[in-house]
Amino acid sequence: MATNKTLPNDSDVNAFIESVDEDKKRVDSFKLIEIMQEITREPPKMWGSSIVGFGNYHYKYESGREGDFFIVGFSPRKQNLTLYIMPGFERYGKLMAELGKYKTGKSCLYIKSLDEVDLEILKELIGESVSYMNKKYN
Repeated sequence: MATNKTLPNDSDVNAFIESVDEDKKRVDSFKLIEIMQEITREPPKMWGSSIVGFGNYHYKYESGREGDFFIVGFSPRKQNLTLYIMPGFERYGKLMAELGKYKTGKSCLYIKSLDEVDLEILKELIGESVSYMNKKYN
């Protein structure tokens, strides 16, 4: 059975963020840690080598595949800050319309800088997605 390649580990979150080259991305990353920790009431944890995740949930698919993953997280990638909003974005149309400048993938929210989005709307989006995940999985 396939296992998840992105697993939690004991790497130092602060050391990882301090290693980010771009000053603005580093500052934004520490701000995201503050926001996500406040919303989830969970400490930041490294998942794999480049993702900071908060909380966790256990999933099981009809195929029989199962595993654990973080409830919300982010990665300071070279091109963008990538936020992982696990339920995706379909149910958050109103918030997405008010968020600001971003792109999305299936569960990924790509932001160049926190200055380009409304932080209160971002907090609401993260809060609603965390609430949804906790109701669905915990």
